Amino acid sequence: MTSKAVKKNLSIGKALQIIETMAGHNGSMRLQEVANSVSQPPSTTLRFLNTLMDYGYADQDPTNLHYFLTMKFCHIGNLISRQIKMREVVRPFLEALSRKFGESTCLAISQENYVVYIDVVDGPDHILQTLQRIGKIAPLHSTGVGKCLLLDYTEGEISKLAAKGLTVLTKNTIKSESELITELSKVRKQGYGEDNEECEIGVRCVATPIRDYSGKVIAAISTSGPTHRMSAEKLKLIRAELPATAAGISKRMGYEV
Repeated sequence: MTSKAVKKNLSIGKALQIIETMAGHNGSMRLQEVANSVSQPPSTTLRFLNTLMDYGYADQDPTNLHYFLTMKFCHIGNLISRQIKMREVVRPFLEALSRKFGESTCLAISQENYVVYIDVVDGPDHILQTLQRIGKIAPLHSTGVGKCLLLDYTEGEISKLAAKGLTVLTKNTIKSESELITELSKVRKQGYGEDNEECEIGVRCVATPIRDYSGKVIAAISTSGPTHRMSAEKLKLIRAELPATAAGISKRMGYEV
């Protein structure tokens, strides 16, 4: 391990000390109070507090200059709690789909305009194990789950996403805003999204959205397999099965048609 890596880890540890100290304190704190509590110089503590403020995790009362943590931590906690609950609900469905079709299945959410895979059930031969794994990220526009996660985006949000540049991963990847809008219209109409070697050459995928009690798309599930196994007949069966499965999951998450 390099000295640079050690310093980085120590910095994270110091930041966590400050967060835990402030979270456990009854009310806001003066800079000196925070510094004394974590046994750090005030100048070092101030740098950490300024970073927390820059990212919206802390703020300062202008009347007395005391520091306090913001509700953004509650938001993060709620997201984590929802993910854990969601994985528990969805896992049996993923396992059933994998057994039925003999392919890999996954659960994904959207974070900062990327797909994040939060649960994966490998197919019997583990052929896609390196392509889909928990924690892997992928562009929204190039994946079946990503297209489902984009269904709630406004036209302005789609334009902003496209303006940042749509990463081209294969010759089949969507390359323009107009292509993406047309594709999303198709996904809405048919109730599922597909990835036809758009993210990985040699892999096809069918995905469907999961909605919560408000009707908002909160996640997506998919079944993926190598192109030589994803025949027209198998794809037809998966397209018929996935929306029904997603509907069952959405019902568990409080969604009612």
